[in-house]
This record gives sequence, C-alpha cells and structure tokens, in this order.
Amino acid sequence: MSDLFAKKSLDLLLAESRDESESGLRRVLGPVNLITLGIGAIIGAGIFVLTGTVAATVTGPGIILSFILAALGCIFAGLCYAEFASLIPIAGSAYTYGYATLGEIFAWIIGWDLIIEYAFGAASVAVGWSGNLVALFQNFGIQLPPQFTAPPGTLMVLYNGQWARFATIGPILAAAGIDPASLPSARGILDLPAYLVIALMTLILVIGVRESANFNSIIVFIKVGTVLTFVALAAAYLLRHPQVAATNWHPFIPPNQGTFGAFGWSGIARGAGMIFFAYIGFDAVSTAAQEARNPQRDMPIGILGSLAICTLLYVALGSMLTGIVHYPLLDTSAPVALGIQATGVRWGSVVVMLGTFAGLTTTMLVMLLGQSRVFFSMSRDGLLPAWAGRIHPRFRTPWISSIIVGFFVAIIAGVLPIGVLSQLTSIGTLLAFVIVSAGVWMLRVKRPDLPRPFKAPWVPLTPILGIVISLGLMASLPGSTWLRLIVWLALGMVIYFGYGKSHSKLRRAQ
Repeated sequence: MSDLFAKKSLDLLLAESRDESESGLRRVLGPVNLITLGIGAIIGAGIFVLTGTVAATVTGPGIILSFILAALGCIFAGLCYAEFASLIPIAGSAYTYGYATLGEIFAWIIGWDLIIEYAFGAASVAVGWSGNLVALFQNFGIQLPPQFTAPPGTLMVLYNGQWARFATIGPILAAAGIDPASLPSARGILDLPAYLVIALMTLILVIGVRESANFNSIIVFIKVGTVLTFVALAAAYLLRHPQVAATNWHPFIPPNQGTFGAFGWSGIARGAGMIFFAYIGFDAVSTAAQEARNPQRDMPIGILGSLAICTLLYVALGSMLTGIVHYPLLDTSAPVALGIQATGVRWGSVVVMLGTFAGLTTTMLVMLLGQSRVFFSMSRDGLLPAWAGRIHPRFRTPWISSIIVGFFVAIIAGVLPIGVLSQLTSIGTLLAFVIVSAGVWMLRVKRPDLPRPFKAPWVPLTPILGIVISLGLMASLPGSTWLRLIVWLALGMVIYFGYGKSHSKLRRAQ
C-alpha cells in the first residue's frame, strides 16, 4: 500500500526540466508570453458569458463581491503555484507538484482532475463562443440552422425573428403573455460551431507553441482593449445618466429567494464558486514551465501578473455591466454585447462582439495547451500510454496528445450545456488548488533546504487560506456537481489501477 504514495525525486524532475533533446519541449516563452498566456486563459467565457448568468440568477449587482471573494482564493493559490513553478519548472503543473510532494496516487488524482479543468473548461468556452457567433450572425440577419447551434434535445424557439433557447427566453415570453407553443420551435442536435472551433484551436497547437503563443499575444491585446472599451463607454453613459445606475444597483444584494445560493449573502458565496470559472487560467501558465526560457524568474511574473491584471478588469466590467443593464435581463449568452447595446453606441457593439470572440478563442487555446501538457507529463511517467508523450519531429509539440484531446473536447462541447461544464470546471480546479496549497506547505516542512527562486509569503498561513477558501467555494456548489466530480474521480481510479499502477516508471525503478 505504501507504494501508492511513492514520490518522484525532485532531482529527477529538475533533470527532466533541463532536457533540451529532440524528445523534450522547446524553451521559447518569455515573461510577456507567459503573462499573455495567463490573460488569454483567464479572460474568456467567465467574463464574457457567465457574468450575466450569475448576476441574473444568483448575485444581482453584488457579483462584484463574488469576483473579489473568488480572487482572494486565487491569490493564495497563485502564490503557491508560483513557488512550485519556479522550484520545479517542468510541464504538468499541479500533477507534477503533487507527484513530488504527496505521492503517485495523489498525482494521478490531480492529473485526472485537471482533465475537468482544462478539457471541460475548453468545451464550456467553446459553447460560449458558439452562442456569440449565433448572436453576431443574427445581428446581420443571418439565421444558422437552430438544430446545429445547441446541444441535443435543447428546445429552441423563434421569437422576434431570432432563434433562442427556451431556457433563456422563457421568462421574457411569460412576462409578455406569449404562449411558447404558438411559436416555431426546434430541438438541438449538435452545437456545430463549438465543435469546429475546437478543431481549429487544436490545429494551431499542433503547429507549435511559439506560433500559438504569438497568436495568443495578439488576440490578448485585442480583448483587453475590448474590455477597456466597454468599461469606458458604459462609464461615460452612466455619468450622463446617473439615475440608471442608481436604479439598477438597487438593491445591490437582492433579498434571498428562500433557497441557499439564490441572492442574499449565500448567493454571493455561490456566485463566487460559479464565477470562479472566470479566474481559471493563471494556473495554466504553470503547465508551460518547461517551455519558458527563464522559468525561475518568469513563471511567478506570468502567474501573479495575469491574475492581478484580470482581477482589476473583472471588477470594472462587472460594476459597469450591472449598472447599465438591470440584472434580471443579463441571463443571455452575450451579456456584454447586450450591455454595449444599452449605451446606444452602435460601433461599440461590433467592437465588443469581435473582442468577445477574441477572448473566448484564446481561452480555448491555452486550456487545450494545458491539457495536452498534463497528458505529456503523465505519459512520461508511464501512467498513460506512450503515444501521449510523443513529440512531433518538426514542430516539437505533443501532437498526438493535442489531437486526441481536441477530438474529445470537441465532442463534449457539441453535446453538453455550458452550465454543467462550467460548474464541473470550477470544482475540478478548486480541488487542484487545495492539493497544490497543501503541497507547498508540506514541502516547506520536509525540504526547507531547497533553493526556492520564489517563496510564497506567510507560510503556512498562505497555503492554509488557499485551502480553506477553495474548500469553501467548493462547498457552495450544487450537490449534482459534487456527484459528477465523485463519479469522474471513481472512473479515474479504475483506469489507474487497471493501467497506470502497473506501468508506472517510478514503481518499476524501485
């Protein structure tokens, strides 16, 4: 039983991180690339899609407090990630850190759990991307076949010349006294745009990480500019119409609806757990540690820099969005586009819509990159088949892993709704945060002698707070999400004991 907790030698990990052979990854990323990778992953579906849904159904204007609460948990976990990433600059992120500090069984749990974060996260972003594409086409009078813009079985209705999901448009129809049965309807078969965009992102990743990072950097500047444009236009509108903000921000925290997590302070807590999805991404920077030119210096810069920048942007956007649009109306796949329309600035709608596409695109790119690098590390350890670790002779990327990940993520994106995907992504990431924070604390106790280029401050307080806040956010999520997590981890255990345990290189070397 003790061999389940066998730890991978830090000396061996550091030796792997220095591998510059043809079988290793290419070190091409600098601090700007790493910061933009983080921003590219963070600013995506969380801010452009989920902000509206969470504000409308859970928090009201108090979503700003949810953003701040979620950021606090991320800051403490981010400090722990930064210490690990500078100490062990190797692909694999939390999986690798767990292998070095907690043992193989925990490393497998984290690696399997990270599939929820990266693969399911990329799928949920693809669904948001698809929703915005449909909205953009409808603005130009182009109607895509509704059967191929929604997951299987989703009810779509035609209202005011536009197809919309009944779950979203239903309250509006009820308020207007319209019988949904009187409207043309259709059932979803496959979210085809979500499927196709994942295929495109996979192709970009196979070509090369430098090309992917440069593409990401360009798009990041576009989408940060988009957020700033929205904030500036909304602020200017609210300065001219202060009564709009006064009306929409009252009550700032709507009263509880009689159930936990639906407005009130419990809604703020649940909102933080849901909107936590918006912060996922800074940890994806650590998966690229083996491709950083100077990881000891640049990894902390990339992780903490991207987290700080995005927190400021989130608070600004959340406050402006709920100020300019009454929160019950924000339950839509394109809430930021709805907000800019309220300003009456027509060119702003086009800019925001294009920026939203940019934001969602780079988020998918970085999450798919993170997932393939985790598989790469697990394969090198023997816990997954050798194909997952094969490097393309020309592009020097884990191309087979990238293609297979992309294939399955595309299927998931085409058939599952964004609500299920986003909550699964959040709980999976929070579990990884708990384990990484515990790992930093444990390694400080067991190996205080290790040279740490970056040291998280206030240990053990910092990892303890990272653990407590992450567990608290997990507790705020619905029981159905917990059940899906337990089932997923149980499936992972079957695979580990059926394949990984017997093929482990560490176990064979002992």
